[in-house]
This record gives sequence, C-alpha cells and structure tokens, in this order.
Amino acid sequence: MAKLVDTKPPASSLSPLQAERLAFRPQLPSVLTGPHSMVEGERRECVAAHSSVCAMFPHLSGSEAGTGGTLRLMRLVPSNQDDNGGAQGAPLRLGVLFSGGQASGGHNVIIGLHDYLQRWHPGSTLLGFLNGPRGVMQNNYKLLAPEELVVDSYRNQGGFHMIASGRDKIEKADQLAAAEKTCMDEKLDGIVIIGGDDSNTNAAVMAEHFLARGVNTRVVGVPKTIDGDLKTPDVPCSFGFDTACKVYSESIGNICIDSASAKKYYHFIKLMGRAASHITLECALQTRPQIALICEEVAAHRCSLKDVVYQIADVVAQRAQQGKNYGVVLIPEGLIEHMHDVSALIAELNELLAQGVNVADQADVSAHLSPESADVFDHLPVSIRCEMLEERDPHGNVQVSHIETEKLIMKLVEGELARRKAHGQYSGKFSAINHFFGYEGRCSLPSNFDATYCNALGQAAAALVAAGQTGLMATVSNLQHAASEWTVGGTPLLAMMHLERRSGRDKPVIKKALVDMEGPAMRAFSASRATWAAGDCFRVPGPIQYQGHCADTTTLTLELELNEGKAISLAGAESTNGAGPHAREE
Repeated sequence: MAKLVDTKPPASSLSPLQAERLAFRPQLPSVLTGPHSMVEGERRECVAAHSSVCAMFPHLSGSEAGTGGTLRLMRLVPSNQDDNGGAQGAPLRLGVLFSGGQASGGHNVIIGLHDYLQRWHPGSTLLGFLNGPRGVMQNNYKLLAPEELVVDSYRNQGGFHMIASGRDKIEKADQLAAAEKTCMDEKLDGIVIIGGDDSNTNAAVMAEHFLARGVNTRVVGVPKTIDGDLKTPDVPCSFGFDTACKVYSESIGNICIDSASAKKYYHFIKLMGRAASHITLECALQTRPQIALICEEVAAHRCSLKDVVYQIADVVAQRAQQGKNYGVVLIPEGLIEHMHDVSALIAELNELLAQGVNVADQADVSAHLSPESADVFDHLPVSIRCEMLEERDPHGNVQVSHIETEKLIMKLVEGELARRKAHGQYSGKFSAINHFFGYEGRCSLPSNFDATYCNALGQAAAALVAAGQTGLMATVSNLQHAASEWTVGGTPLLAMMHLERRSGRDKPVIKKALVDMEGPAMRAFSASRATWAAGDCFRVPGPIQYQGHCADTTTLTLELELNEGKAISLAGAESTNGAGPHAREE
C-alpha cells in the first residue's frame, strides 16, 4: 500500500493572514501542561433504552459480565511525577481520520494529538488515514511526521485538506474486518475518529468489535459538526459551530444593511442545519432579522407548509402598512422535513422509492400517494418535486440540501400576497431574492475559540488512548471559564445513544441534540422576535476577529446556556464592556 508523505505547502500559497495564523498558539487547559492521570467520574445512562443499548454493546458496557451496563465519565486530573500516569510514557502508534462534512478547527484536533504525543510519548507515530473511513478500510494513509513539517503547516488553518474526509461507514462485517486488519497490520494503539453523530456511532461499533475480537486498538471520538447538534451535558458544543455561525452572521448582517438601504427586497436565506436549527437560531441572535424559522418550533406546533407561508406573509403585510417593503428571512435547510404535511409526503415517497415505483412519471407517483400527500405533491413546483425524488443519501434520507426550500417558500409567499392583494387585503410591493449559505461556513480559518477548543480536544483524545480508554468521546467542558480552567476528559459514546427506527429495525445511534424550546437561547429569541419583525433592529457582527476586543468571545448560544448571557472569553468569563447579548439589547 502506498504510504504518502506530503511536504509543507510553499509559503507563496499562503495569504498574509494564513501565515500569521500559523503563529497563533492556543492556550491549553492547565491539566494538560503538567503530569496528569485519568480517573473515573460519575456514572452515566444512555439517553434512552439503557439496558437495550448496553445489551447491543456488551463489551463496551460491561453487560457481558452481568452488570446490566455501567458507563462512567473519565476525567484528567493533575498527578505527581512519580505517579503511574502523566509522566513521559512509551511511544504510541495512533491513527486519525476525518469523517463526514468539514468543520473549522479540524486540523487543530490533529495538531493537538501530535503535540500531546510528542510531549508525553516522545517517539510516537501518527498516521493520517486518507479520505475518511475508506482510508482505514484500504489502509491508505500518510505519515504525519514532525520532521516533514506536515503538521506545523496546518496549525489554525481551515478545512480538512491535510488528509481529506469521506462519508463511508464502517459498520458491516466486511468493513469491520477490513478496519481490524489495518489496525493489526499497523500495530495501532488507538484510532481517533473526528466526526458527527453517525461517525461517532460507528466509532462505538468499531470499539465493541475490537474488544470482542481481542484487538488492542482503542477507539476514541471527537465531536465535529457545524450544525451544533452533537452535544450533551458533558459535551457543551461540537467544534466548527462557533466559526460557521460567525461566517454566516457576517454575510447575513451585510445583507440586512443592504435590505434597509435599498428598501425594496426581501432576502430569503437558507442556512445549514438539517435536523436541528442551532445555526439559524445563533445567526438570528447575532443579526436580528425580521423572521427566523426554527424547525423544532414548526414541528412542535405541527405547522403545515401553508401555515409557514401565512406566517411570513403576515409579517410582510404588517411591514407594508409601515411603508417597509423589505426585510430578511432565515430558513434552516431541514425546514421542509419538519412541516407535518411535507414530512408525511417525504415518508411516503421514501416507501415508494424503496418499492421501486417509477418516479420518472410524476403523475404515476401521485397515484401511489395518499390523498393528503398527493394534494401537497401536486401543488409543489415541478422543480421541487424533482428534487424530492432524487436518489437518497447513504443514510436513506432525502438530500434536503439539494431542495431549494428558500425558493419554494419565496414563491409561495409571493402567491399568497398576490391572492391577498386581489382581495384588497394587501397593498404593498414584494420583490424577493434568495441565498444559500452553506459551504462558505465549513472551511474558514477557525475562530480563536475553535482553534483553542479543537487543540484541547485533540490532546484529550490522545490522553484517553494513552490511558487505555476506548469507546469514549473526548470532552472539554467548563467552557464558561478561562481556557486554562477547562475540564478535560471523556464521556461514553453509549451514554449519548438511544434506539432509532431505521430500515425497519431498532438501531442504536447517537441522538441528535435539537434546539431546546424552553432553553435560554430560544427564550432570548422569542422575547425579541416580534420587535425585530416590526422594526429594523439589524445587527452587523462583521468578520471573525482574531485580535482585539471581540477576538476571544464565543457564540451567544454558549453565553446564554453556560453563563447567564454574560460574555464568555478564553481569558475568563467576565462580561467585557457589555458584550453579552442582554447588554447588547437596545
């Protein structure tokens, strides 16, 4: 198998800012700066169906010993030099891979792994598996050798291009056997999987398989997704969310000001976020648009497509009475699946596709649908119907990012306003422009927070492997405090799981964290959105700051969830000149 080694990218390929970012050194949690050891923490239960999930992972949970499944946190604590843990240890061989979509800060996770190994286990070897899980199954990697400066050239840089990513899964018998062979052939002490909920579910499957087969390779996950839906009480946020929201909010803020300047357009902006609307909620808090639709709220209220259209049309009509024929509407990409009538239609379409019904003939498709779903399907624009009938993704889901939801909503609102105008219920003007902010937010140079958080996560993952732990997700918590005070450890992957019905059977998977309808971020949004809808309260956060007053602050979501709305800084949690969201309110 070819073992590729990249050389350092030429300096001429880096912009001045990229070159400057190479010099940034994230602050480490103090526990990582000196000798340390790993200790057991509190017990944890699965999100749901604890006994059933543990029974499916008997070796990871210990249920094969008749315990019924015991899951515990692990925590890194300071230790003395003469303790067993923390002092320099024997060299290790670790593998690392990216799995799934990109998220800013990923390279710093690998940097953290590398730095930890070089400091605490000198002479260690770090292998970067190429193109995600496929690289593991094909034993295709590159050596991340410090003498080649491969790692240093990616410090604080965006993207996953050091080793690239992929969406393959390692879960079937032949895939697990291939991964096992690679780990055995390369004599890996551990493998670190940097991914989202599905990727880390696969990490648990691998860890269980290796334990059952007597393979000594530990498996540790790292929480990655810009969607922000991979979190628990032990995992305060996934990396990349902070940076992505700042990138999107800059553009949204600019469009808000353009809208108020031209005074003639409504901008419909679709944002990333399929199952959860964390991105849309954070960007709304940052920029204060007229409307921000939250998938979880739409689902909770069982809103139909018409309900959503009427809601937007009502705001447009009310603003028109003030002579304001402009505004901004934020739409999460997964919205279309959360409207009860459309979600029912999608479920029926999935069944038809699974049964092999000829979807090329849309009239034939309608004939196979229930009357309610057929009515929804027939009233959709032809282009949207075609997008709904596209081939499903590897998980069997509709490829919602391909569905131009913002155009659909925009067109239907236009039609509803025309109907109202014909009945004398609306006299304004409506002209709309659509946008989709997606890939723009995934590979930016990471914010100071993400650069620091990811470096700590990488070191946490290495510490877990060095301590002989497997089947855990690396955790860095207490983020409301200064970075030096962050807590480092790991939480059982099984503790994040529940049973979900997939392909006709119950499958253990990591549960996505949805927007909490009673949580502080949603409460802050709900308290202000009527004012934002009627007025022009636009806020322009600007580009990501790497220096200055705002450089080390994090998202408003974390401020609200962890620090009662006061600003969180890497240097400490104290509010800085009213930087928190409540202080920012006018």
